[in-house]
Amino acid sequence: MTDVFDSDIKYLPGVGPARAKLLESELNVSTFRDLLYIFPFRYVDRSKFYRISEIDGTLQYIQLRGKITDVAVAGQSRGRRLVATLEDGTGSIDLVFFQGLKWIAAKLKVGQEYVVFGKPSVFNERFNMVHPEVDLATDNNPEYETYVRGVYPGTEKLRNGGISNKVFAKLEYTLLKSHGMQIRETLPPGLMADKNLCPLREALVFIHFPLDNAKLAAAQYRLKFEELFYLQLSLLRQKFVRTRASSGIVFPKVGPHFNYVYGKLPFELTDAQKRVIKEIRADFLSGRQMNRLLQGDVGSGKTAVALLTALLAVDNGYQACIMAPTEVLANQHYNGIAKLLEGSGVTCALLTGNTKAGERETIHAGLEDGSIDIMFGTHALLEDNVVFKNLGYAVIDEQHRFGVEQRARLWVKGKELPHVLVMTATPIPRTLAMTLYGDLDVSVLDKLPPGRIPVQTLHFPESRREAVYAFMKKQIKAGRQVFVVYPLIEESEKMDYKNLEDGYEMIKENFPSPEYVTAVVHGKQKPADKDFGMQAFESGRADILVATSVIEVGVDVPNATVMVIESAERFGLSQLHQLRGRVGRGAQQSYCILMTGYKLSRESKRRIEMICSTNDGFEIAEADMRMRGPGDIAGTQQSGLAVELHISDLAKDSPILEDARRTATLVLESDPALEKPASSLYARELRRIRKDITDYSQIS
Repeated sequence: MTDVFDSDIKYLPGVGPARAKLLESELNVSTFRDLLYIFPFRYVDRSKFYRISEIDGTLQYIQLRGKITDVAVAGQSRGRRLVATLEDGTGSIDLVFFQGLKWIAAKLKVGQEYVVFGKPSVFNERFNMVHPEVDLATDNNPEYETYVRGVYPGTEKLRNGGISNKVFAKLEYTLLKSHGMQIRETLPPGLMADKNLCPLREALVFIHFPLDNAKLAAAQYRLKFEELFYLQLSLLRQKFVRTRASSGIVFPKVGPHFNYVYGKLPFELTDAQKRVIKEIRADFLSGRQMNRLLQGDVGSGKTAVALLTALLAVDNGYQACIMAPTEVLANQHYNGIAKLLEGSGVTCALLTGNTKAGERETIHAGLEDGSIDIMFGTHALLEDNVVFKNLGYAVIDEQHRFGVEQRARLWVKGKELPHVLVMTATPIPRTLAMTLYGDLDVSVLDKLPPGRIPVQTLHFPESRREAVYAFMKKQIKAGRQVFVVYPLIEESEKMDYKNLEDGYEMIKENFPSPEYVTAVVHGKQKPADKDFGMQAFESGRADILVATSVIEVGVDVPNATVMVIESAERFGLSQLHQLRGRVGRGAQQSYCILMTGYKLSRESKRRIEMICSTNDGFEIAEADMRMRGPGDIAGTQQSGLAVELHISDLAKDSPILEDARRTATLVLESDPALEKPASSLYARELRRIRKDITDYSQIS
């Protein structure tokens, strides 16, 4: 059965081919349904009329009613503007237009009464409004102009193409007027009654054209619940399907390799590490494929968990692989773990984009014949010619750097579905974890190894640079090492590299050779040069490492006790926390110094204060999500997310999310495959929602 809401947007009256092209390029709107689900991001109250005499400098958008007493064009060529004077008996205000002058001049008639809506400002000691909305003052306003009016996402291109906010509202109205009766309900009556939800048709009318704030609130709640419910139903269904399939490899033995390495670990495992290893071991014995997310703050010991659980796979005759997003991190895992494996009889190898052809062939052969037990690598492990004899366990570090499809390519490399552990040092707020990883079981390493001293975080403005340099020299004299990190933001790469180069020169000037040795690492270097700089610092030959945020993940130099972050206001909270985690890895007191410019925005000040006040990664992640929104956190946008979120805000809607998850769990407990007649509506909606998304439920 064809659905009218799948129709091409160009066929909606008022759109046409040119506007359709614009809507698709600017807002990704190509069908009637896409347009219907572009919701206002805020609402303005048009029930109140202000008098011109009431205007002061504090008012935002306001509505006036008055007569036009004068219309004139002023200025020359490019600076031409149209100025209309509006009076209401209490005063006058200028309405100023810089574009469409002919059209506006023809529309505005002296002596006629108009309703004007816009933001007042002051120019030459006179109030004005630039490009306000202007309508004839009649009592016959179009039906779509309710008192609580939506403000839609807009861009300059849309406005220039004639799609103003008013036109957008009119298009939504046309769509609802022509096809509103064809909106099909997506939730069963029992659930709607239980949750006190208004019907979908009503919700979609009132989200666009609310009669009052109560109707708007009911529409928002209904649409948020539905969106989060289907997101959780999709994720949990994948989990239900997987956990009910007896396809997991069983690793019954704790064998000699595990016991040997466990016995020679140079540190005592924390209670948290022991608990997580037990959780993973229970999965290995369950007969079901494990899909587990391991969250642990920087330095909490995730690598030791990954190694010991990989040895359980090896003890049971299977291969394991540990995949990292960067060569630096893959190298570090390989070098650190290879030392611990000495004398155990376990073979391991490393494959990155930098591996030489001859070495590559040997590795491929070793993987195919099973002589390599644990394979370390980067994205290079995903290449088609990398084939394992019997991959039983895959560990992915810094999971948010890999898309779903990339992970899926790894799972098909074994004869059986491997167990999967995805690890992240980016603490993820609970609501975000439930959304991005709702189909995974979650383990948390919430204890740092004993002896770790919390890093002291200090904020210094540019004027205190000399004091910071003096402190760095004191630390180097005591035998310590220092990171100096510069931000790298893609849009302004040239400027950023200039910052780094200038900073490098300034460091060399203030820390002259041969008394001080400075290395430099950034993303534009050749791999060999990058490795040389990293190795000089890791081995202790260099006192200072000047770098971009490439060192955010995985660099482990216990002797480095000072992290200086330049232009710290340009980093997000979670990224600052990640960078800070590069120090404090040894037994000495470590310091993170945040250097900023003189002028800080209110947001930047809040971020700097927050990072200085706590070392708790989860607390920081929650604050980061509140400040920046969930989409920006540490690159956690997930390709293949089951449901696109149009209205829900994970930072604010966690009670609705948790209720939606509980409800989805109850539905699946009674009908895991959604096969019963009572579940037909859920099954239909999931099919529609997921038709453009590859279903990875069998593999990740």
